[in-house]
Amino acid sequence: MNPLQKVTIYDLAKELNTSASTVSRALQNHPRISDKMKKAVLELAEKMNYHPDPIAHHLRTGKGSVIGVIVPRIDRHFFASVIGGIESVAHAAGYSVLVSQSNEHWEEEKNIVKTMLAKKIDGLAVSLASETIDYKHFDAAINRGVPVVFFDRVPLEKKSSCVRIDNRIAAYNAVRHLIDQGCTRIAHLAGPQTISVYKDRQEGYLQALKDAGISINPSLIYENSITLATGEKAGEKILELADRPDAIFCAGDYSAMGVMHVLRKNGVQIPEDVAIVGFANEPFDSFVDPPLSSVDQVNKKMGETVAEVLLEELSVDLEDREWADKVLQPSLIIRESSIKKRDK
Repeated sequence: MNPLQKVTIYDLAKELNTSASTVSRALQNHPRISDKMKKAVLELAEKMNYHPDPIAHHLRTGKGSVIGVIVPRIDRHFFASVIGGIESVAHAAGYSVLVSQSNEHWEEEKNIVKTMLAKKIDGLAVSLASETIDYKHFDAAINRGVPVVFFDRVPLEKKSSCVRIDNRIAAYNAVRHLIDQGCTRIAHLAGPQTISVYKDRQEGYLQALKDAGISINPSLIYENSITLATGEKAGEKILELADRPDAIFCAGDYSAMGVMHVLRKNGVQIPEDVAIVGFANEPFDSFVDPPLSSVDQVNKKMGETVAEVLLEELSVDLEDREWADKVLQPSLIIRESSIKKRDK
């Protein structure tokens, strides 16, 4: 063979005395191809310096070896890290990744899904926008056989595979930590309860109080407080209270930053007067004063798991697919903002 001529799957098939379709399936790790044949194909492909042609693949199958990813905000460390995890696994499997952001808008998310389907994506990974309470726009993908994996913010009603952390136990452990520090009047800066992650975090907060025998005070739950600005607003309301909380569990690190800023500016000592725990373990948590305790969401691992679930679904025929529900275990990173009890 001319060394300058591009090697095709037909060349591999001829050498192995098999069909091009068998070679193609072996290269895609299809479960119906034997391990012996897969090994032979991969070894020959490496020996003959075979590289897949994405354009030919697209024309032949109507697919472009592309995974679409939709996130609410690209400028958040959490989502950037998840995307990095998705890319690392997808690229190793020969897929490229197309990323778009909904900017928290349902209408924009719906249009992105339509656009990505027009581009013949093979699979779709989605973290829902804050406005999304109607999931019908994903039916078009699911009905076409395009696997959809929701991650982090998943539908309240299950539609397909999901990858998430255990937000309830993460919140529960964070509040238990505050209780162990001697705190009994614990406020919660909550997120929208239409979004699964914030609903679960509030439930974990409530359960921890209940298990500790602490009465629940609805006036200490500040709804829709997940941004820097809404965190500051919650801080101003807390300052007006005659009986202020001795701890605050925040559903996100940005709201934690906001409430910390307002309280400290008004002479409240953290953690001596008010202990604070956030959620997301943002990079800036270690550098604020005092360093912020926060829940780590295993961002990269989540992204890798999302891609693995998508690739698994793509490797089997449509009728053989089963929805996966992967629940990852988060960890609480304890820093100075929440430590009231110190070793003598």
